[in-house]
Amino acid sequence: MDVVSRFLSYVSFDTESDENSSCCPSTEKQWALAHHLKQELIDLGAEDVQLSEFCYVYATIPATSVKELPTLGFIAHMDTSSALSAANVRPRRLRFEGEEILLDPQTGIRMSPKEYPELLHYLGDELIVTDGRTLLGADDKAGIAEIVTMAEYLLRNPELPHGPIRLAFTPDEEIGRGPDHFDVKVFAADFAYTCDGDRAGAIEYENFNAASALLQIRGKGIHPGSARGRMENAILLGMEFQQMLPTFENPACTDGYEGFYHLHAFRGDVEEAFLEYIIRDHDLGKFQAKKELLQAAAAFFRTKYGENALSLKISDSYYNMRQKLEAFPQLITYAMQACRDVQLEPLIQPIRGGTDGARLSFMGLPCPNLGVGGGNFHSRYEFVSVQAMEKIVDMLLHLVQLFAEAEKPKNA
Repeated sequence: MDVVSRFLSYVSFDTESDENSSCCPSTEKQWALAHHLKQELIDLGAEDVQLSEFCYVYATIPATSVKELPTLGFIAHMDTSSALSAANVRPRRLRFEGEEILLDPQTGIRMSPKEYPELLHYLGDELIVTDGRTLLGADDKAGIAEIVTMAEYLLRNPELPHGPIRLAFTPDEEIGRGPDHFDVKVFAADFAYTCDGDRAGAIEYENFNAASALLQIRGKGIHPGSARGRMENAILLGMEFQQMLPTFENPACTDGYEGFYHLHAFRGDVEEAFLEYIIRDHDLGKFQAKKELLQAAAAFFRTKYGENALSLKISDSYYNMRQKLEAFPQLITYAMQACRDVQLEPLIQPIRGGTDGARLSFMGLPCPNLGVGGGNFHSRYEFVSVQAMEKIVDMLLHLVQLFAEAEKPKNA
């Protein structure tokens, strides 16, 4: 099966995850794709195919080289974002020549390269798009399709020498829980790549240091007709707290390596209000400074309004994987060479977000991230390029070959 047919079969599965669930996987419907992938890998001839109790699919492509080589892993996630429905996805193929794309004639939903200039990287390509009503699911079913198509080629061409290759497909990445039950010992790879980026040729080994902050503000309610000097409106106090933070250090005013404070939820009433922040920075020192500033603002607020007026809880989420990957520069060098081998321009870029590879790198599995050839993830404007997916399959095969030829030492 070619990579496009495989991808289109995967997007027929609704695998939306749910951050409000405490189960793993967070939604029962992720099991359907997991069982499908397990059987597909068995049918292709993969070995050690397992589906864990937590919905992780593992498999092995056995080594064909007589040399002792490192075990290389490839990882992608099965779930899709809850930002938009992933049920009843109706993908459509079209040739993109730079024009505005009409996604849904009934509602007039359009995707314009003026608003989404990343489309222009795929000028002349055949794109797969949505009908404007759902996600597409290229994040990360394109990554799964590319990995499985690579695996099929290797399994059907055992004369190609390579070391042991491990595959893993995980649940709940979109809600930050992908590595929660990932068994690094069972996976038993020396190095791995997540295939979960966007643009074809992207190679990512830096991500944000990340934390979440929950602010609870307690006010005092009273009838507004007699409120003078007595009411303490928790909503207004929350607005005041937000104004204590740097005005331009928010996502709408930052890019590249710049960090931010992101107020992503604000709810409450006069008596009580809750503000939820995420804190991000690539630089560990600046990351710590952001958390300290938040604590200092909270301390000032308590001085002004009383010790019980505010509580603040900050929790670290993940850290910049560059700390762990700098010891393994060959992972980036080989990825860049593999891109060039298939006429993909390598693009080294920081991730303005997180990745399973970040946590896995801190769990002892060095794991950069590779692009899958799509864009506009988590939206109705999501797309993926047919030609990019095909090139990425070839790039992964070249990457396997580079590891086989290099005979580098294993990850100690």
